[in-house]
Amino acid sequence: MSTEALIYVIEDEPDLGRLITETLVDFGYRARLFTTGKEAERSLLRDRPNLCVIDLGLPDMDGMNLVRQLHDDDEMGIIIISGRASLPDKVLGLELGADDYLAKPFEPRELIARAKSILRRVSVTERDTEQQLAQFGDWTFHSSNLTLRHSDGRIENLSATEAKMLQVLFNSSGRIISRDQLLGDYLEPYDRSIDVRISRLRKKIETDPQNPELIKTIYGAGYMFTAKVQWRKAE
Repeated sequence: MSTEALIYVIEDEPDLGRLITETLVDFGYRARLFTTGKEAERSLLRDRPNLCVIDLGLPDMDGMNLVRQLHDDDEMGIIIISGRASLPDKVLGLELGADDYLAKPFEPRELIARAKSILRRVSVTERDTEQQLAQFGDWTFHSSNLTLRHSDGRIENLSATEAKMLQVLFNSSGRIISRDQLLGDYLEPYDRSIDVRISRLRKKIETDPQNPELIKTIYGAGYMFTAKVQWRKAE
């Protein structure tokens, strides 16, 4: 993905919002600043940004609600920025669909690095799996729109990060894959993020997420995807 990606900055602190926006523009991105959630929502009816940077402490809504709403768009990256630095807040943000969580204060260049990673991840997911289907068990993964379809008709939407992680698991089916391998170039470098994302995937594909059969934890080693995967071209 080129640096012409459109990034929404939803931050109610004017000075910080301008700093983030100006830094993004300096690095070649198109950036738009919004100081309220409602203002961003109205613009989202017309535009489709590639990435949203969302402050949780918005004056007119809890940023978590906006994250939950935007997660429905599976090809849009989400970075939470917040003064809430507790582990439960970070876990909740990731569980709601954010791709990353950056606690304030932070250096703008760190935000740039994380934005680049997420935009690259979305680009790789779109490029590498265009019009591909993966069949495993009762599920079919559709790469064109990042969805999982069950044989009973159920549909589960995946974020770009979830889709990339699932593909890594597909490609290692029947083998133990370590946390480092699962991190790769596309996932955040902290273990709790892996735990949260595996838990989210299990809730979507496992009959009993508390006793998973498809994504097994191999204690002290990593994970194993147990189902046989068959790839084919979409018709």
